[in-house]
Amino acid sequence: MKTVFAKPASVERKWFVIDAEGKILGRVAAKVASIVRGKNKAIFVPHQEVGDFVVVINADKIAVTGRKAEQKMYYRHSGYVGGLKTNSFEKLMEKHPTQPLELAIKGMLPKGPLGRKMAKNVKLYAGTEHPHNSQKPVAIDL
Repeated sequence: MKTVFAKPASVERKWFVIDAEGKILGRVAAKVASIVRGKNKAIFVPHQEVGDFVVVINADKIAVTGRKAEQKMYYRHSGYVGGLKTNSFEKLMEKHPTQPLELAIKGMLPKGPLGRKMAKNVKLYAGTEHPHNSQKPVAIDL
């Protein structure tokens, strides 16, 4: 067995668009992370960026099941003693409508420089309009 090294010039990068209206948060995030990582390709290698670009529209209309809208909490820390900040899903959607989906996708990508680079290949938009029409993205139905 030899290690596969895909040359960046030989990797074909496609653009996909996903409409997240009414879709479940985790299911959309898992599909996006898989495409961005390149797991749907035959040349997938875990140590290289061979994935595609994904545009997600209507990210503000994403759904969660049960009582997660009130109960799901997002945490961050200021770095100071007692500096734990919390936000519920509802409040985060009011202030930053694309952030819950962004955090879910980032959590499913590898940690480190490769994961941060892959996260830049995801474009999230709250409405139906996006500036990536010139790339001719292919619509994916979940």
